[in-house]
Amino acid sequence: MTDFSEKSALEPDDWTAFRQRAQQTLDRALDRLEQAGTGRVWSPVPENVDAQLDRALVDAPLAADSVDAALASLLPYGVGNTHPRFLGWVHGSGTPFGLLPAIIEASINANCGGRDHVGLRVEHALTRWVAEQFRFPESASGLVVTGTSMATVVAMKVARDAALDFASREAGIDGSKLVAYTSAEAHACNARALDILGLGTSALRKIPVNDAFRMDLSALRAAIDQDRAAGLVPFAIIGTAGTVNTGAIDELDGVADVADEEGIWFHVDGAFAASGILSEVVAPRLRGIERAHSIAFDFHKWLHVNYDSGFVLVRDEVLHRRAFSTRPEYLKATERGLAAGNPWPVEYGPELSRGFRALKVWAHIAEFGPERLGAAISENCYLVRTLAALVDEAASFERLAPVETSICCFRYVVDGLSEAELDALNEEIVVRLQETGVAAPSTTKVKGKLAIRANITNHRTREADLHVLLDAIRDIAPQALERIRHV
Repeated sequence: MTDFSEKSALEPDDWTAFRQRAQQTLDRALDRLEQAGTGRVWSPVPENVDAQLDRALVDAPLAADSVDAALASLLPYGVGNTHPRFLGWVHGSGTPFGLLPAIIEASINANCGGRDHVGLRVEHALTRWVAEQFRFPESASGLVVTGTSMATVVAMKVARDAALDFASREAGIDGSKLVAYTSAEAHACNARALDILGLGTSALRKIPVNDAFRMDLSALRAAIDQDRAAGLVPFAIIGTAGTVNTGAIDELDGVADVADEEGIWFHVDGAFAASGILSEVVAPRLRGIERAHSIAFDFHKWLHVNYDSGFVLVRDEVLHRRAFSTRPEYLKATERGLAAGNPWPVEYGPELSRGFRALKVWAHIAEFGPERLGAAISENCYLVRTLAALVDEAASFERLAPVETSICCFRYVVDGLSEAELDALNEEIVVRLQETGVAAPSTTKVKGKLAIRANITNHRTREADLHVLLDAIRDIAPQALERIRHV
């Protein structure tokens, strides 16, 4: 008989030596985080790292010191969002504290799709806390997911199935006439959710925005009337709390009024700005979010929980569970034993295999508290307004959109250049900022003009970083201009 015991064991041979390895790895991670505000924002991954990654798998198993060295070599080559001058897209910056719950999560290694264990209790406590922040009823249901993209799929499935009286769960949606509405400035995840749910992206009506980049409610009403007249079935309106380009917040109370009048599901895409419910600066602008049927948002953006951690909150738990619950015999519920703890999270979303994401969120809130987290959001809002003022004061810059939350859109201007040349110049400036490692904003289009898009959802950013950004743009601009003139 073959003895597999020695080859199949995946435990450390020497626990004392392994403890030393773990401590060294933790120290390397802490060293990196302690120096997060220094050095380059972003560094491209060298070719030798790619080769090392491939070679390690071919040569596996490696000696312990080789594995540790390979892991350490990866630390400089992340996205850069831990650096205070990472200002692109909408990324959270995480915290050193995030290492601690990650260690506990890995040691428990719980599947949080179901069964009766502490992982579900943590998620239930978190759901109750989230519902309270948004003034949802105690009976509301929720689920920790990867991010707002998945949260939107979950919420829109509940809305879709409820609109079709849940017959679609068995019969499908062939010939469905369902249509939904959102701002023309909304995130692409909304259209993608309708695609995933079989309704098609063309079922999402993109409503024009006003000068403040908020959804035009008159245009929304007109679109609903037009679709009803055409025999279509409006089933959802998606309000946006923090648009992707400018950070604008739709007039949520007004959107809720339309949804009530029309008997339509009201969903809020609050990917980053819904977290502003904890901020005295942002919370007043979210008035009406408490009237939503569902909310999707991310803890890993403006609340700085380490990736990934999104959330979907649904007002009506019964509808939420009806949209997903399926309990085959091998997942049968019991009143006692490990198969108790009902209902299970798998009854509120598509995943049975789920990591213990809720732990790091729960621990983060317990560590910092809502007041401190809200203050960090308010500080970011102050910095964005400061950046906008600096842009407005400088003849070489032009602001392209109002500032409402965390985003300032502007561009560098040179007299005599066409709009196409200004677009090319600002695109080149942003790429050079990233390549030099000085700062990492992103770009977008605002009313047809290419903008340098600076987003501050970073608790490490300070006012000095804004001056570094603008000074670097001024320094880079002449070389960028020279390049576009010779392309």
